[in-house]
Amino acid sequence: MQCAETARKEKFGVVTHIALVAATPFYGPRGWVQWPGNEDYSFQFMQILGAAQDGGSTISECFRAASSINPGDDESWYREWKKLADTSKERGDTAFHSGHTETALSNWLRAMNYFRAAQTFLGTNDRRRSAAIAHMQACSQLYLRAASVGETVEIPWAENEVLQGYFLPAPQRGGASPTVICFGGPDRFKEEYLHSLPRYAHRRGLSLLLVDLPGYRPGALSDDGAPGRFDIETAISGCMDHLIANDGVDPERIAVFGDGLGAAFATRGASLDHRFAAVVCDGGIWDLHERAFLTVNIASGGCGGTAGFDKLCGGSIAKNIRCPILVTIGEHDWLDAGHVTGCCQALRASGLDIDLKIFTAAETAAGPGHVDNPTIGNEFIFDWIADRLRGPAA
Repeated sequence: MQCAETARKEKFGVVTHIALVAATPFYGPRGWVQWPGNEDYSFQFMQILGAAQDGGSTISECFRAASSINPGDDESWYREWKKLADTSKERGDTAFHSGHTETALSNWLRAMNYFRAAQTFLGTNDRRRSAAIAHMQACSQLYLRAASVGETVEIPWAENEVLQGYFLPAPQRGGASPTVICFGGPDRFKEEYLHSLPRYAHRRGLSLLLVDLPGYRPGALSDDGAPGRFDIETAISGCMDHLIANDGVDPERIAVFGDGLGAAFATRGASLDHRFAAVVCDGGIWDLHERAFLTVNIASGGCGGTAGFDKLCGGSIAKNIRCPILVTIGEHDWLDAGHVTGCCQALRASGLDIDLKIFTAAETAAGPGHVDNPTIGNEFIFDWIADRLRGPAA
């Protein structure tokens, strides 16, 4: 996408290097920018590319698809990722029928992620979107059955409603295992975590419950037509109830991990359910940030330092959390790192056991949700969880 200055010069027949610079991919503070000028496409591409580290894509396939995508042309985005998804799915099926299960598993995982990518910019009423999601889920089911690493579960929640999830038990070391409930925000599917989280959890002796929270599947609407549900924290407690009934789970060592935008939901869930042993969340940051913006920026016309956060923390929902808290953020996340630091300092001063990790651009993982380097983010997060869930059976 060309900048305004480039367009002006081309109009008068003067073509300079500016157009080339404006269209050239580059590595910035938030990670790889494939299409300068189109933040949405570049962010999604970085997420798909980052999945290569955990088996959710391959680097060459990603750049091959990107070479044929016209930024801003949603049809070209869908076409290229769907093509990759179909190829990977077919390759996986062929390998499985030939007795090459490991190759099949790898290709089904990639196909799952490519189908997910394909539907990203399609409208909610586009039938191709629901078809891509169905293919994504089918690849996940093929993977779970062939790998024998977990099972699909339905968790009773509200009247006549259930939560869909995958339970992936850790390799047993004797006794009931510590377990992590993981979910994302309205932009994430539980299927995405099949390739990105098990190796971090299982190598640390942790079981996983991956769930879709009610109304927060991408494109889902609640009864009032708005994304999500107002009572989402009760669904998180429903996941806890489900795990406690599982003999293979230690009820005293259950953590909740809200990934990306899901971090705010983890804060809400842990603030109302005190059975959790640890929580990776936003520490009430969104809540405090919004109020800080209104009362400090608008009312006083300036940030006001951390003093404004001290006053705001009195009503923070995070103050009700009784277990250890981890907040992680990138130096160049959507939220200002300085504001997050102020919130955490104020909450810590009020008595909360809260740790803050800010990933710098120098170490990567500095983008929103650590999307540019999820490996470093997950290593830190699961080390922290494992330390807090250690017990006699660990």
